[in-house]
Amino acid sequence: METRRRGFRDRADDSLLTLLGEVPELVRNLVIAEIDAAKAWLARTAKDGGWGALWVFAALFVLFWSVPVLGTFVIAGFSEWWGWPVWLSALVVFFVMLIVTAVLAWLGILRFRKIGARQNPVQSIAQDVKEVRDEL
Repeated sequence: METRRRGFRDRADDSLLTLLGEVPELVRNLVIAEIDAAKAWLARTAKDGGWGALWVFAALFVLFWSVPVLGTFVIAGFSEWWGWPVWLSALVVFFVMLIVTAVLAWLGILRFRKIGARQNPVQSIAQDVKEVRDEL
């Protein structure tokens, strides 16, 4: 089935039967448009959810894999090069890694917030139904 767009025209002279005859086509076009909007919303939501999950995964990757590998090297370097005690070197490295983790997690949260900002297709349908009821 293919939907077609109709141009705007003056319907003041159309009979009641003509207008009633066009209702099924208009309802079908509305239903098809709402289904297409729901598909587009679902695709955007899935994409943003996937990107948000990726950013959160990246934050966890940095937290759990970079800390032991890079952290040990940097702790030893601070202790050796600057003469810091080992405990101070370890504390500095720990806080730097926490900051990196927080930034990556924040990027993921921002992506998830985009999901909630979009208009849900169900809300759009409810608004259409309300407008039709108001007209009747």
